[in-house]
Amino acid sequence: MAEFLEILTHGRRLKAQLKGLTLDELQEVIAKMQKIAEEREEELAAENAANAERIAKIEAIRKQLAEDGISLEELNVLTEAAPRKKRAPRPPKYEITVDGEHITWTGQGRTPKAIKEKLDAGHSLEEFLIKG
Repeated sequence: MAEFLEILTHGRRLKAQLKGLTLDELQEVIAKMQKIAEEREEELAAENAANAERIAKIEAIRKQLAEDGISLEELNVLTEAAPRKKRAPRPPKYEITVDGEHITWTGQGRTPKAIKEKLDAGHSLEEFLIKG
């Protein structure tokens, strides 16, 4: 791809590559490239028009805010998110005692090793449920 662009943008190299084409083929290549250039111009014009329309809308809103006596700083204060409250830790749902140590689990996340070993040994999860 880079080599193609190098040939295309260099006058002498392009002339050497196009030497074998007939005049009709050369005109066909020129027509195709012209069509591509026109399409690109249309795309840029559409982008510029959309951007100009967007800027006009922004200016209209800014003007309306100024007429109503609202500053951008006041508007920004309203949009700032309030600090989120941390939720309380989830209470444990399961409990097991191993060697005098109480191991609790909320039922979310990785299963504690002690509970997993008991489950693998055939015990039911309901056996470890904290009643209350």
